Amino acid sequence: MKCSFIYIILLLSGAFVSGQVLESNKDVDKKYLEDQFYVGLTYNFATNLPSGVSQRNLSYGLQAGFIKDIPLSYDRDMGLGIGLGYGINSYYTNLLASQQGSTVEYSVLDSDADFRRNKIATHVLEIPFQFRWRNSTPEEYKFWRIYTGIKMGYVFDGRSKFVSSSERIVFVNKDLRDFQYGLTLNVGYNTFNIHIYYALSSLFNDGVMEQSGEVIEIKPLRVGLIFYIL
Repeated sequence: MKCSFIYIILLLSGAFVSGQVLESNKDVDKKYLEDQFYVGLTYNFATNLPSGVSQRNLSYGLQAGFIKDIPLSYDRDMGLGIGLGYGINSYYTNLLASQQGSTVEYSVLDSDADFRRNKIATHVLEIPFQFRWRNSTPEEYKFWRIYTGIKMGYVFDGRSKFVSSSERIVFVNKDLRDFQYGLTLNVGYNTFNIHIYYALSSLFNDGVMEQSGEVIEIKPLRVGLIFYIL
């Protein structure tokens, strides 16, 4: 009798535990998506500078947007991402842009030139496309990620700005390339990730030259942090 009672208790316990596991499994979304909002802050390097041109001040970049996740594997550890975002970028150098009628002339400011700021600023509509690897699970929202891909951008507003103690000059610079693109790499854990963007296209249109006749083929390299928010 005692053995029969114990057997019944074990049987009922097993049924209860099984029911709990099944109920728990129902709550797990195995078709979850890593759709994410992102915000980034970068330091902008200007590479491939013309002779005599150097960076000045703090060249910075800000970006924000949303990425749609497209899983490629059953475990959701690999996928594609395509998004839409907005970026602001500035590049401080001693390359002076001067508007002369309908054209723009470029010259190198001397090291003893008296000026406060001389920069190029762009506002960009961005489309990032990523191949994504991560070790996320339906229950775990903190995970390692490696996202690599390409980012395309349309510069809808690009300006040159010069400020000295005696004058302030700002104008829309049509020599800046409208469509820009480059390689991206985002690596990190949870919210905080390293972001790298290397431009494959020049910041300026083809054939734009400095006063000495040297072609200006500046390519941005942006390095900083990007934050992902589910």
